Amino acid sequence: MTTPALIDFVDKFASILPEDVGEYIRQIHRRNVLRNNRLFVQLEEAVVAMNGHGITPILLKGASTLATAPEARKGVRLMSDLDIMIMPDEARTAVAALCAIGYDIHDQAPPESQRWHVELNRSQDVGAIDLQRAAPGPAYLYQSFGHALSHCVPATLGRGRVYIPTPIYRALMLIIHDQFQDYGYWLGDLDLRHLVELRDLNNSAEGLDWRELTSLVSGELMKNAVETQLLALAELLGVEIPEEFRSRLIPRLQFVRQLMQARFPVTRVPFLAMMVLDLGNYRKVANDTIQPATHRRGLWSLPRMGTLQFLLKAAVAVRAGKT
Repeated sequence: MTTPALIDFVDKFASILPEDVGEYIRQIHRRNVLRNNRLFVQLEEAVVAMNGHGITPILLKGASTLATAPEARKGVRLMSDLDIMIMPDEARTAVAALCAIGYDIHDQAPPESQRWHVELNRSQDVGAIDLQRAAPGPAYLYQSFGHALSHCVPATLGRGRVYIPTPIYRALMLIIHDQFQDYGYWLGDLDLRHLVELRDLNNSAEGLDWRELTSLVSGELMKNAVETQLLALAELLGVEIPEEFRSRLIPRLQFVRQLMQARFPVTRVPFLAMMVLDLGNYRKVANDTIQPATHRRGLWSLPRMGTLQFLLKAAVAVRAGKT
């Protein structure tokens, strides 16, 4: 999932790389430029369709990168779909607007689900549209941030109108997505593609203020997860992160775990026991926000058997883009 990003390496060291290696990377990058150009056209068409019904969507993750990346960086990020967020009361209208231009519903979460989304496909497109009513990850992790629109700026996308999250909010969404929606914090996974994207956000014209980012984070669980990600950025990609955000014990242990599991996959199952380091902090958040008083678990009680079975299955699964 990071092959197109190697174009920077090929351009810099072309004279000392084997010719076939350089040509392979250039070919993948050229194809991804073409693919992302098609995704951009697809995104603009979808946005215009929703605008026609009074909806101005928020572009998430790769979709926001498509809208903001300089021309020379259009082909660096490989993406499988377009993540678009609309307000909860706009969901039915947005789906109807997309179906009117040829989309079919491939998958849809039940209306009452905590994380509603609908995946829409068309045969002529290179990617699906993943329509969502909330930012990625558990809702309780966003409570201290306020409404998503307060962290967005209006922008044009060709003939359409959209909201683009600020770089800080995009970075937080990527971290929450990897660490909690994809369970990376509990499984010890590294998503190298998103680490590269965080590095590129930091290298962009606006850049990232790491102190501002961490100031938005509340609670020990989120603090540990964010600092684990910042430590990986510093150690693996050479991003300059202030020492105060990469020195605490639990994030450092988590990062060591990530490296060990990447080098020795057989350690993935034994290292699942490390989730107890932050189990109490997770329970504090969960007890205060998502669990009724009658169903609250003790801060240090063992997870339910179903939870353990789910994490064990996920720990041994092969997932694209995860290390």
